[in-house]
This record gives sequence, structure tokens and C-alpha cells, in this order.
Amino acid sequence: METKLTLRLNDRVIERAKKYAKKQRTSLSKMIESYLDSLTKDESTEQETEITPLIKSLSGVIDLPDDFDYKKEYRDYITEKYK
Repeated sequence: METKLTLRLNDRVIERAKKYAKKQRTSLSKMIESYLDSLTKDESTEQETEITPLIKSLSGVIDLPDDFDYKKEYRDYITEKYK
């Protein structure tokens, strides 16, 4: 069931949102619905998502030490890449 909703927004925001929606090939209504849905999703709903066999097979492939600092490693990688 769909229900109509009236919103009061700044004109400039509406125009920018319409342009963005057009670039994304979606409607402004659908874009707002998706945004509100993502904000209000129940955590239990997310846990019900089934994990695919491929993802299950990849789980545990990499064994990292407990003190592994992924942020430091990434920072070092980026620093080296853009030297």
C-alpha cells in the first residue's frame, strides 16, 4: 500500500534533489523512500539476510593477529602508493 506524503523543503534542495534523482534514473519519491527505509530498518531484519555459500567459503580465509591495525596499514599503503 502506498500513501501520499507532503513535505516542506527549501526550493534549492528540491531542485538539486530532482537533478540528482534524474541522473540516478529514479524518481524523487523512490529516492526518499529508499533513504527513509535505510534509516529505519530494524536490525533484526538485517540479520535475517542469508549468507551465500561463496561468502561462507571465504569466511576465515585470512588470519590476522589480534593487534592488527588496518587503518595504519591502509595509511602506509596509500602513502607508499602516492610517493
